[in-house]
Amino acid sequence: MSDSQLRKHEKMRSRILRNERDVIVYLPPGYDEQPDRHFPILYMQDGQNLFDPATSFIQGMHWQVRETADSLIHSGTIRPLIIVGIYNIGKIRVREYTPTRMLRLGGGRADRYARMLLRELKPFIETQYRVLAGPAHTGIAGSSLGGLFALYAGLQFSDVFGRIAALSPSIWWGQGWIHRYAEDVSIAHRPRIWMDAGTREGARLIPTVERLRDILLHRGWTLDRDLRVEIVEGGEHNEAAWAKRVGPFLQFLFPAQESTV
Repeated sequence: MSDSQLRKHEKMRSRILRNERDVIVYLPPGYDEQPDRHFPILYMQDGQNLFDPATSFIQGMHWQVRETADSLIHSGTIRPLIIVGIYNIGKIRVREYTPTRMLRLGGGRADRYARMLLRELKPFIETQYRVLAGPAHTGIAGSSLGGLFALYAGLQFSDVFGRIAALSPSIWWGQGWIHRYAEDVSIAHRPRIWMDAGTREGARLIPTVERLRDILLHRGWTLDRDLRVEIVEGGEHNEAAWAKRVGPFLQFLFPAQESTV
């Protein structure tokens, strides 16, 4: 089986956002050797932090997504999948990842960013790569504010995203706005959700994650079936900490025993 590949699409222009960004695509081992096979897909935020220590927010510290996915695919633990890393654009990251505006922090452009993902990036990726259709094969993930966006977009577009990973999500944003949203949003298909929080990420993170967990349970999710919430002892709020959680969330969202048909 051939090695995995990373393909970079530089300076992709968005008419919706009126800006441009790089996008990096992970293709699983054996992709070119199976020309008739289509693969599930995961869209991840903060793409520069996922694969390359040289481009990461903290130099030398990245998520090691390629190494982890390669290992789990080779061992038969997860389904081979395509992973799309969407770069953020520095200072406007807060604006694009947040669903509401806060007085001092700004924000509130998540709807527009989601439109870019659904109307521009996703169709492009599907013309370039062999992607399985449908929410059961489509995931969205992120950490911190990217985790907040993954929850928001995954719940809002549950007919598109059937898998959500929110690592250390910034649920505090907007005085817990996502709690109220999760209580009321109409769900087309209940997505499988992974959430986590570390014990060294500040006092307010774990209670906000646990409250969202309880809201989802009340709405019909079941722990360890379509909802997994992990409290990570000693877990911190950085790329090195999130790298340790990549394997567990991939195994929960894309287990090998699920059919790819």
